[in-house]
Amino acid sequence: MSLWLDAARIAAGLNVVVLAALGAVWFRNYRQHGAAHTLGLLVFAAFLLLENLLWLYLYVLRDDFVGWFVATGPDVQAGITMLCGLELVALAFLARITLQ
Repeated sequence: MSLWLDAARIAAGLNVVVLAALGAVWFRNYRQHGAAHTLGLLVFAAFLLLENLLWLYLYVLRDDFVGWFVATGPDVQAGITMLCGLELVALAFLARITLQ
């Protein structure tokens, strides 16, 4: 396949794991405290989780998308992969703060 495709798959998968962990923490906190800010974080996590599940669906199960991805140039592949990668960095930072 493509190194960029593998990196994008890994980043999207890690995003799902991090968002599930954050969502669980924020859901527990919302049930305990009922704060609107925590509800906002929970909704944020839910939408990002759906987005990353869609990415995984496209990267893993849609051969036409994978074919398009591999057929594009390395600049497009790197750009799409960087979107998932940058999101992973942001979520890791948010997870570090949340889990302290």
